[in-house]
Amino acid sequence: MKTLINPKRENWPAILQRPTQTVENIEDTVNQIFIDVKRNGDKAISKYTALFDGVKLTNSVVTTEEINAAGSQISNELKLAISIAKQNIESFHVAQKTRKIQIETTPGVNCWQEKRPIQKVGLYIPGGTAPLFSTVLMLAIPAQIAGCKDIVLCSPPNKEGQIANEILYAAQLCGVTKIIKVGGIQAIAGLTFGTETIPKVYKIFGPGNQFVTVAKQLATKFNVAIDMPAGPSELLVFADDSAKASYVASDLLSQAEHGTDSQVVLVSTSKTLITNVETEIEKQICELQRLDIAKQAIANSKLIYVESNAVALDLINDYAPEHFIICSENETYFIDGIQNAGSVFIGNYTPESAGDYASGTNHTLPTNGFSKVYSGVNLDSFTKSITFQKITSEGLKNIGNTIELMAEAEGLQAHKNAVSIRLKDLK
Repeated sequence: MKTLINPKRENWPAILQRPTQTVENIEDTVNQIFIDVKRNGDKAISKYTALFDGVKLTNSVVTTEEINAAGSQISNELKLAISIAKQNIESFHVAQKTRKIQIETTPGVNCWQEKRPIQKVGLYIPGGTAPLFSTVLMLAIPAQIAGCKDIVLCSPPNKEGQIANEILYAAQLCGVTKIIKVGGIQAIAGLTFGTETIPKVYKIFGPGNQFVTVAKQLATKFNVAIDMPAGPSELLVFADDSAKASYVASDLLSQAEHGTDSQVVLVSTSKTLITNVETEIEKQICELQRLDIAKQAIANSKLIYVESNAVALDLINDYAPEHFIICSENETYFIDGIQNAGSVFIGNYTPESAGDYASGTNHTLPTNGFSKVYSGVNLDSFTKSITFQKITSEGLKNIGNTIELMAEAEGLQAHKNAVSIRLKDLK
């Protein structure tokens, strides 16, 4: 990790740049695959699965027998852990339900808003070196609570043409209606256009690598919504002398092991802590199974010393981290002052891993600075709000003239007439 001491503000953008390719570098590839899938459907899907995942599939739809077999391969201890996580995630997302909002804005003018589920949603679950069955819980549970009718899950197969047992078990546990062995750009294209086996959906959810992120953004050009641009994982920790260096190092490494393009950043007002954290990282990283991945991610990461909490907060809000850990004796200052973050973890005993798995909050979060404008996935992500209104004759008399005057001022005569013809009958 590179250590920086009091970097100048004008250098912050360069210092905090994510280690990602530019969109231009991969957009052509994504476009070509989208065009192919749109034209050739499952034939194109099979071709890219063979090319990128190294397996030729005769049937990409997961069967009931495969799901049942997967469940039998999972230990009771892990099933219990998944059950506990599921319960906590359900509790937090059920609490997000809102009642119908209704108001009489003017006597006789009644307006209200109700939520309706998005009927068809696609869930993308990364596989590869770390099959993220926890993401199944984070996406399928709120989809089920919201009442989504069709919940389609796509995840890349391994070399044997299988999806991880844990992903299949979690999917059936959380109400997924169809599971398909397909990953990467081709999965997003399939969900966008629909194929013989992949249903077309209205909205796509889930994290992925840079290719998946760009593919999701391209899907929006074809009238498919997405949750957010959720790319390679990232974590920023603010820690002062009240923090424990070994804890901070463990949190940084927990994100670094996600992938070689992950980024972790420590911002601190303590040079001593920075030195101790660096020592701890060197010690702890050697014990990781994903050592090579973590080493590459750590190489892209920063240890930044600043002189005050105020400067630290400005830098953090400028970076807009996906995950933000606060380990400070003045934690309230950062809690109240943070404006841009996907999810915040407070105190020495709140590791980011808790949010990844079992505390109840959602771990599908905006990356690459998008927390400045996007929220993480929540119950509302799977619904849309519909407004209703009913106006009585008295209500139309009360606002009719207002509508007429405004419509006339905009030069929209038919708008005015739609009111005038009714008011004439009410005289």
